[in-house]
Amino acid sequence: MSKVALIGSPNSGKSLLFNRLTGLNQKVANYPGITVNIGSGQSLADPSIEYMDFPGVYSVHAISGEERLAIESFTNALKNDLLDSVICVVDSTRLEKGLIFALQILELCYQYQKPLVIAANMSDVLEQYNMQFDYRGLSAALGTPVLPISAKTGTGLEQIPDIIKDLPAPSANYQSDTIASDASLVHLQAQQLAQNFGPKGDLLIKAQNRLDSFFLNTWSGGASFFLIMYLLFQAIFTWAAPAMDAVESGLQMLASVLLPLISEGILSDFTEDAIFGGIGAFLVFVPQIFVLTLVVGMLEDSGYLARAAVICHKPLRLFGLTGKSFIPMLSSVACAIPGIYAARTVDSSRKRWLTYLAIPLMPCSARLPVYSLLIAAFIPAQKAFGGLLGWQGLAMFSIYLFGIICALLVTAIISNTQKDMRDDLPFVLEMPPYRLPSWQPLVSNAWNRSKYFVTKAGKIIFAVTVIIWILGYFPNYGASLSESWLGSLGQWIEPIFAPLGLDWRYGVAILSSFLAREVFVGTLGTIFGIEGAEENVISLAEQIQSSGLPLGSGIALLVFFAIALQCVSTLAVLRREVGSWRLPVQMFIGYSLLAYGAALLTFHLIELFT
Repeated sequence: MSKVALIGSPNSGKSLLFNRLTGLNQKVANYPGITVNIGSGQSLADPSIEYMDFPGVYSVHAISGEERLAIESFTNALKNDLLDSVICVVDSTRLEKGLIFALQILELCYQYQKPLVIAANMSDVLEQYNMQFDYRGLSAALGTPVLPISAKTGTGLEQIPDIIKDLPAPSANYQSDTIASDASLVHLQAQQLAQNFGPKGDLLIKAQNRLDSFFLNTWSGGASFFLIMYLLFQAIFTWAAPAMDAVESGLQMLASVLLPLISEGILSDFTEDAIFGGIGAFLVFVPQIFVLTLVVGMLEDSGYLARAAVICHKPLRLFGLTGKSFIPMLSSVACAIPGIYAARTVDSSRKRWLTYLAIPLMPCSARLPVYSLLIAAFIPAQKAFGGLLGWQGLAMFSIYLFGIICALLVTAIISNTQKDMRDDLPFVLEMPPYRLPSWQPLVSNAWNRSKYFVTKAGKIIFAVTVIIWILGYFPNYGASLSESWLGSLGQWIEPIFAPLGLDWRYGVAILSSFLAREVFVGTLGTIFGIEGAEENVISLAEQIQSSGLPLGSGIALLVFFAIALQCVSTLAVLRREVGSWRLPVQMFIGYSLLAYGAALLTFHLIELFT
C-alpha cells in the first residue's frame, strides 16, 4: 500500500482535505493547533493509497513542543522510508506564507528522495474574487507539480491519486539552484515566487480588512463577542428543544409499547426504573450536546476564534493568562480533554500550567445535562422583551459565565501569588482568513461528537445505574426506597449535604457523579423511578419540582457542579500531560472543597433573601 503524507501550515485546509480524501472525520477548525495527532485512512478513490494527516506546523524549525513532535515524526517517517510521497497543502490566498513552509518541505523531500505535490488549496475563494493564479508557472519554477484544489468543494481532488503514482522525486539540479538553507533567503524566495506567480487582485484583502475593522474594534468587537457568546448558549435551548421533545416522546412511546410485553417482576421494574428512568433521562439532553458542538464548530471554521483570542488577550493577561489560552478554554466547553490537548499550543510553560488550572472550570458538555435538568426544574420557560430573551437561555448563559469567572479568578490568584508566573514569551497569533463554514464536516463532527459522548458516558451511566437500582430495589423489592440498601447508605452520608438543603437522594447522586458529572442525571432518574414508578410519565424536571427541593438548594447544586472536578478521564489525561499525579490530585481536592463552600454560601444567601 502506498503511504502519502499530508502536511501543511495551520489553517491551510489540510485536515479538511484529509476528510475529503478518506471519508474520515478529523476535527476541522479554522485556528492554529487544532490537529494534535497523526490521522490515517485509506483513499476513497483508490484503496491502495493510505493518507497520513500530520499536525499543522509553520516551519521545520520548530518553536513549540507540539511543532517539534510533528516535525520529528514527519522527518523520521521520511528517513525510515515509511512514506512513499508527500502532499504539502498551502493556502492559495496567502501564498507567500505557504511557500516558505513548502520550500522547506521540498528540501526535505529532496534530501530523502521522496516525491512531492504542492496542493494549492482555496481555489474556490480565488474564483469567487476573480483572482488569477499562475499554477503552471509556479510548477515550472519549483520543478514539482502544483495542483489547484478546493478541499471545501472537492475541485481538483480527483487528480491526486493519478498524480502521486507517477511522481518523480525532486531533482538535484533544482535543489542546488533554487532552495536555500538560510532562513532569510527562503523568505525572499517565497516572496519572489508569490509575486511572480501568485494570485493578483486585492478584493479579498479589502473584504477581510473590512471585517477585521469591525470584529477587532475595541467597542464593536467586544460587543459582538458577548452577543455571539450569548447566542451560543441561547441556541442550546432554542435549537435543541424540538429534538429534545422528540427524544422524550420517543422514549415514552417505546416504554408504553415495550413494558406491557414484559411480565411484572424484577425485569419489568429494572427496565422501567433503570433503563427508561435512568438512562432515558440522560438521553433527552443529547441534542443539546449536538447543538453546542455545531455552533462552536461554526465559530471555529469561520475564522472568528482567532479574532476572539486577540480580543481576549488583554483581559486574559489581567488574570495571568494569554490570548492563546482562549482556544483551549473554549475547546473545553465541548470537553475538557481536547481542551487539555489544545493547551499544547500555549508556548509559555507557565501560561500553559495556568491554562490547565482554568480548563476544568470551563462549562463542559458533561455539565450540560445537569445544568439543563436543574434549569428546567427551577427556571420558568418564559420569554421576555417581546420573545427575544428566554429566561432559561439567560440562566444557562449565567451559569456558563460563572464557571468562566471562577476560572479567571483562580488563575489570577495563583499568578499573583507565584513570582515565576510572569510573561516569558510574546503573544503571536496568526489571523486566518474569514470563510463560510463547510456544513458537511460541521454536521458530521457534531453528530460524531454526540455519538462519542453517548457511548463514552453511556457505559459509565449504565454501570452506575445498575448498581444504584440494585441498591435501591433490594432487599424489599422497591417497596420502600428509604428502607433499601441505598436508603441506608444515603442516610449515612446525608449529614454532609444537609447544610445545602439536600436530602440523601441528592447526596447519592452527587457522590456517583464523581465518576462523571452526567451520571448525576441517570442516578437521580433511577432513584425517582424506583420511588414512584407510577409517575414516570412526567419528566425528571417535573419530578424534582414535585419533590419539594427549595430554590436555594437547586441553585447551590448548579454552583457546586460549576466548580467541582468530577471527571476521572480529565484527571487521567491531565496526569499524562504534566507527567505527575501531583497537580491533578491538588486540583481535585481544591476544587471539591471550593465547590462545597461556594454552594453552601449560595444556599444561605438565597434562603436569606427569599
